[in-house]
Amino acid sequence: MNQITLETLKSHLWESANILRGSIDAADYKNYIFGLLFLKRLSDVFEEEGERVERETGNKTVAWNEPDEHEFDVPEKARWNFIKSRTQNLGELLNKANEALEESNTRTLEGVLTATDFNDKDRLPDVVLSKLIAHFSKIRLRNEDLSEPDILGRAYEYLIGQFADDAGKKGGEFYTPKEVVTLLVEILDPQEKMRICDPACGSGGMLVQSVYHLREKGQNPKNISIFGQERNIGTWAICKMNMLLHGLSSARLEKGDTLRSPKLLTEQGKVIEFDIVIANPPFSLKNWGYEEAQHDPYRRFQFGIPPKGYADYAFVQHMLATLNSRGRAGVVLPHGILFRGGAEGKIRKGILEEDLLEAVIGLPSNLFFGAGIPACLFIMNKEKPKERKGRVFFLYGANDYLKGKNQNKLRKEDIEKIVHAYREYRSIEKYCRPVSLDEIRANDYNLNITRYIDVTEEEKPIDVQGVLDDLKKLKEERLERERKMNSFLKELGYQA
Repeated sequence: MNQITLETLKSHLWESANILRGSIDAADYKNYIFGLLFLKRLSDVFEEEGERVERETGNKTVAWNEPDEHEFDVPEKARWNFIKSRTQNLGELLNKANEALEESNTRTLEGVLTATDFNDKDRLPDVVLSKLIAHFSKIRLRNEDLSEPDILGRAYEYLIGQFADDAGKKGGEFYTPKEVVTLLVEILDPQEKMRICDPACGSGGMLVQSVYHLREKGQNPKNISIFGQERNIGTWAICKMNMLLHGLSSARLEKGDTLRSPKLLTEQGKVIEFDIVIANPPFSLKNWGYEEAQHDPYRRFQFGIPPKGYADYAFVQHMLATLNSRGRAGVVLPHGILFRGGAEGKIRKGILEEDLLEAVIGLPSNLFFGAGIPACLFIMNKEKPKERKGRVFFLYGANDYLKGKNQNKLRKEDIEKIVHAYREYRSIEKYCRPVSLDEIRANDYNLNITRYIDVTEEEKPIDVQGVLDDLKKLKEERLERERKMNSFLKELGYQA
């Protein structure tokens, strides 16, 4: 049997979305498609492992009934051959299969698969589910059938991006464009043996990209500790599947509201500290937990409580509170956090006076799903290098991008330009420069990038004599045309 290539798998999985079109909202495609993909993958690998053990031992009972012989124990009712043999009540059948899988693999799968309810006949009648099951039956997802080890993870990432595009505004709730993720990871530069956390992890793209970064640098991608928290249960389940399909089963991913109830805690009940914290939290979230923050038991809001209607600095302070003494953080934020006054102005002043802010990087507008406004990156560092102390690096990257029909996109050269400038830490006219804290104080702690980077275009000098000469020439041409017209009129018997 020919091995499956990445392009073949992408095409096959995207076709499953076409089967769902018209039945459910585009924003919900991912839940059902990823659920079936995961179910098929576990079943196929279970069969592959069982056949191998039976060949090696000759013991059929051990091969198929000993959970220790399998990465995941797949009960009979969750095996694909059983599922595809049925024709009625398929939603209930799939729900029971997922329940059985979770019960047999509590440590790794609890709550992951049952987050999606297939048993809704108004939205998912048997005829639709039957087509989906038949469609997934066309491909085998055993390890031996995959052309490369990470093919499922890469196809998964591709589909998350496609579904975000298809879902429109809702896509921004679970997906950050890959180019922005790549940029942020390149700036933070995670290394082996680090602990990395995303407190608003969505579908897990930033955590996965951190692992890819290690691999590209020739480091061991398994020698890193990954943590995350996500409040949307469906998105959390997708993130868990994403990690498992990438072979990152040790990732600790918690369900819940990070601001109201952080779950990544030590045995002593304190927040875990990390080497790198990376996030794209929802912009200016309302109803974020202002009342609870007044008495935060983890003392995360040392610079002040943000306003009720703007959670941006709540996420920033949570991230700072979870950094170790040498930790760094990168977060995507709306531009309002750079200049808004009141409580946010006081928080901004506190962060600056503690010399925690290393860089402010402005991005092009319309990069994110559902948010056409431009965003920026806040890069924070608990232990700035000597040459960066007492200064903040400002970069105006709003002009470098590829314009798209619906979304703009950072190109590879745009990402490299930003990363190189950040690492070089020097001034480039109309693009970037380090700014002293004294200069920022003089601007009342306003961080608006254009206060520090002159982005105005110089007007070309006007050649006054040249303009006068052009006017004189135009007047002469006009007089010549009038003479010709009067001559024609005279020939026709009209007096001009």
